Amino acid sequence: MLIAFDSTQQALRAEMLLEYADIEIDICPTPKQITAGCALSIHFPEADLVVVKEVIVQERVEIRGIFQQVEDRFEPIEM
Repeated sequence: MLIAFDSTQQALRAEMLLEYADIEIDICPTPKQITAGCALSIHFPEADLVVVKEVIVQERVEIRGIFQQVEDRFEPIEM
């Protein structure tokens, strides 16, 4: 799973919050297929999706969206 952002500030804030929630994350470049204002995205395991959504909503993190990789493309998922 991947979270894309519109700003670097929100990406770094989400990184801190998700690490604090003990979620295994990786910072990576935003894939070209996803139009976002920020070059950073966060990869996380699909098993942590519910907790990730809770953190984003509770902490009011501004995101472009959460995406799931399907073969060679990224599909948005519902928040």
